Amino acid sequence: MKLARVGAALAAAAIVVSACGGSSGGNKVLTIGISFPLSGSSLASAGPARDGALLAIKDFTLAGYTIKTTIFDHAVNGSHDPQQGSKDMTTLVADPTVVGVVGPFNSSIAKVQIPISNEAGLLQCSPANTNPDLTKGDAGKQLRAKAPDKINYVRVATTDDIQGPAVATYGIKTLNLKSVAIIDDTETYGKGIADAFAAEWTKLGGTVVGREGAPKGTTDYTAILTKFAAAKPDAVFYGGVTSTGGGLVRKQMEQSGLTGLAYLGGDGIQDGNGSTDGGYISIAGAAAANSFSSVAAIHDIPGAADFAAKYKAEYKVDLGSYSASGYACAQIILQAIKTAAAKGDVTREAVRAAATDTATKFDTVLGPVSFDAVGDTSQKIISMYKVDMTAAGGKGDWIFDYQVDYK
Repeated sequence: MKLARVGAALAAAAIVVSACGGSSGGNKVLTIGISFPLSGSSLASAGPARDGALLAIKDFTLAGYTIKTTIFDHAVNGSHDPQQGSKDMTTLVADPTVVGVVGPFNSSIAKVQIPISNEAGLLQCSPANTNPDLTKGDAGKQLRAKAPDKINYVRVATTDDIQGPAVATYGIKTLNLKSVAIIDDTETYGKGIADAFAAEWTKLGGTVVGREGAPKGTTDYTAILTKFAAAKPDAVFYGGVTSTGGGLVRKQMEQSGLTGLAYLGGDGIQDGNGSTDGGYISIAGAAAANSFSSVAAIHDIPGAADFAAKYKAEYKVDLGSYSASGYACAQIILQAIKTAAAKGDVTREAVRAAATDTATKFDTVLGPVSFDAVGDTSQKIISMYKVDMTAAGGKGDWIFDYQVDYK
């Protein structure tokens, strides 16, 4: 099977490929959906997760079954769009052959998709969603109100109530920063991680000298940044993703009196090197120096070299931040399919039940993974990175610093 990349011309369209080639030949067809923003600036971060998932599915075979994938792009004007994400999930649940979905990538999309997939009992595994309210407490229960006893959404990324504080700790204890100004994109992920970061920053003795929200679509941040500059912070924290302004904010700091300051962010800005079209470093340019980010996932994966070689042989590029997480989500769905087949016929409900069984430990590229009663991963690991502008042939790249297990 040749795995074609999804470009902007295919936005909001479903692309169907067979995991084992040819016709079903009498086999029962099972479809795994992939739901990510895959055009414009969003492709830089979500594309590697899609490719990881496709790589896991590629070589999977199960007697009596043909596995296919259907890929949806819910990016509109280069950024994830909740309305399109909702439409795509409605289409997925309407297809009776769909037994699992890898995705979504952004928490604001998960917020609109989970009620739809929950009512249909359709398994979702997200490689990147980090907002705690998607699973925890009353907010999580409300998203699953249609079928509260049937958890259908799991994620292999840990949550922002861990990730935000991890970035704050890094800034104060590793970088020795004392004051910060905060800007967020007002979205589910961006505001949530900024809130968690700010709370921990002040708890650790740091000072927040200013905070502003600027919704996606904003192109000029200079008024906000100039106001920040008057407060003379040691750093700026951005809550959001590259496609909602992460790279532009960093670039415009240079013309707003904030030259050379440390720039902190979560995994939303960790999306490739300076050669990655639409990525944070390529947008920020030389201003990307002195940038630091987290990734809500393990860096030191078992068999890292073998996986990296396998991925590069397939796609001719290095791993992205969420390539392994996308691969792991597909592995979990495929293992759930095998479990269902061993017990009888593979149905949507059987796959959901197998994947969300809290007693099951999945063998994944990330290492052993299990899920708790609300679908959150047993891996509570945050990895920290910094930009090295001498890397990637002088174009800049994210370089791993260290990881922390918050179990």
